Amino acid sequence: MAATKEDAHWQIQEAKQRFSELIRSVQSEGPQFVTKHGEEIAVVIDIEEYHRLHPASRPKTFKEWLLNGPKLEDSFIELLNERQRDYTTEEDLNIFDDWD
Repeated sequence: MAATKEDAHWQIQEAKQRFSELIRSVQSEGPQFVTKHGEEIAVVIDIEEYHRLHPASRPKTFKEWLLNGPKLEDSFIELLNERQRDYTTEEDLNIFDDWD
């Protein structure tokens, strides 16, 4: 039983044998149902539809990854703010002035 626009059902054996065609049908016609002994047992959907239904499964952007990093304790943030900030001196920055 081949899947058509009117009937997007595939017997499990046919779905296994013609998997590439099943995927093409998903992309062009929408969700495809897989049946076993006439009973629907699975549905194959496009990845965009899956991500729409399950937003947490969508890969994070780099920005989202950075913003969702580990939470820092207040004491650690205070320690960072108290650190020495002037690692170089004005003299260190002028080391090439004598090279004329």
